[in-house]
Amino acid sequence: MYEYIEGKVSEANPAFAVIDVNGVGYFVNISVFTYSHLHEVEHYKLYTHLVVREDAQMLFGFSTDQERQLFRHLISVSGVGANTARLILSAYSPDEISTAITTDNVKLLESIKGIGAKSAQRIVIDLKDKVAKEGYILEEKYTISHNTLFNDALMGLTSLGFNRKQAEKALDKAFTGIKDNTPESALTVERLIRAALKLL
Repeated sequence: MYEYIEGKVSEANPAFAVIDVNGVGYFVNISVFTYSHLHEVEHYKLYTHLVVREDAQMLFGFSTDQERQLFRHLISVSGVGANTARLILSAYSPDEISTAITTDNVKLLESIKGIGAKSAQRIVIDLKDKVAKEGYILEEKYTISHNTLFNDALMGLTSLGFNRKQAEKALDKAFTGIKDNTPESALTVERLIRAALKLL
């Protein structure tokens, strides 16, 4: 229904963005990967996918058409809904997910909250040939102010539905594990969220 939305970025966090198009604000659910591309720009184009349910209509946005296609592949798998697919694309980059699928890396998929052994195996079985045929060449960009790192990561996790206290605890552990081996300039909200997701 909607191919893309392009406009002013009125608000953005790791879970959603509000895109202003001629005075109309569109609430768009996004992944951490997409957030890493749009959070510091004033104007952006998101490729979209509309999910229609009995109780809601949810618009999802993606920084690239390739990420959107991978999202569509994921939700085609039995037992994988839109929010689960977004969580998968937030835990790892589309490139990492596609590589895991094509190389039968079930353990990486199992490490994502909400993805059990059966679901991980089903994703690989159902999508391996499709993903291998299409291929994905994606690059991640990590840029964010260190001053807002923890708060942005916490907002992202709570927006994804995690309990605030549990999210804070996971972020503390993740930050401790990352900071000793990572230069301060390389610490990013995306990296912190992904590390915390593995602990939740």
